[in-house]
Amino acid sequence: MNWAEVSVKTTSEGVEILTGFLMAHGVNGVMIEDANDFNNFLNDTTIHWDYVDEELMQMAHCDTRVKFYLPDNLQGFETLNQIRTDLATLQAGQEINLGELSLEVSYKEEEDWETAWKKYYRPIIISDTLAVVPEWEAFSPKEGQIVLRMDPGMAFGSGSHDTTRLCLTFLDQQKPENLRVLDMGCGSGILSIAALLLGARSVTGVDIDQLATKIARENAALNGCDDERLTVKCGNILENKELADEVGKESYDLILANIVADVIIAMAPLFKRFLKQSGTLIVSGIIAERADEVTERLKEQEFYIAELRVENGWAAAVCRFEEDICQ
Repeated sequence: MNWAEVSVKTTSEGVEILTGFLMAHGVNGVMIEDANDFNNFLNDTTIHWDYVDEELMQMAHCDTRVKFYLPDNLQGFETLNQIRTDLATLQAGQEINLGELSLEVSYKEEEDWETAWKKYYRPIIISDTLAVVPEWEAFSPKEGQIVLRMDPGMAFGSGSHDTTRLCLTFLDQQKPENLRVLDMGCGSGILSIAALLLGARSVTGVDIDQLATKIARENAALNGCDDERLTVKCGNILENKELADEVGKESYDLILANIVADVIIAMAPLFKRFLKQSGTLIVSGIIAERADEVTERLKEQEFYIAELRVENGWAAAVCRFEEDICQ
């Protein structure tokens, strides 16, 4: 299997937070290059050395980086895109300076990752009702099957990652006809577009990444959904009160959040604020080991877990308000 080396520039103080962030995204093995650690090592041991290799000495002047490897396959591309998107929010709320958090990818065969991902995408059958098909692929749908055409680009969300597929499956089961939908962290726009194709009255998508909102609009146009039914906003809704107030002008029948555990936990009060009392919340992007932590936080906001599903180490849940249990 081919691999891609990914490195993220940070600070010595930020290494622990960054490695925890990567673990939440399913990256379990990292390498750390830290000039401070190397200099401390030299100070403690040089008295015993007669010679230090010149190449090794260069580490005394290196940037602090956390490196890891992703497989050269579809899962690797999807994981990279999610990490890239979520890095933009990592510094928020942190007292420690995490540095640039710039991401570099070294592809061993020197193939451009910005175009190489296309060879991995294939049609994904969500149900007899819905199929997700790459824009460049030929596909013959079943009778009555809706085809969602996607060109995900470098935004997260193609339908092939377990988290997105779980969310699409729940969305399809919820039958969003005539519903007002909020897509928190809309990425490529796949969930927003799916909701519209499945009959939603309107969808508001929010993402912190300007590139993602651009790609979402382009994919909406690809599916004939670039009209007044779709609104896409860019910004950090956790920090931007004006954006939160604007999004919260109306309440929603259905909220979709395919993000990561930490962001879902932070957004839990917003879900409660934005969702109608009779509405449904679908959350995904949760590494399985943190499913209990996320669901406990949602329960604190008066949600109950109507359904929890785990596939290949990822969890997704359908949630409703506790008052709806007896209705």
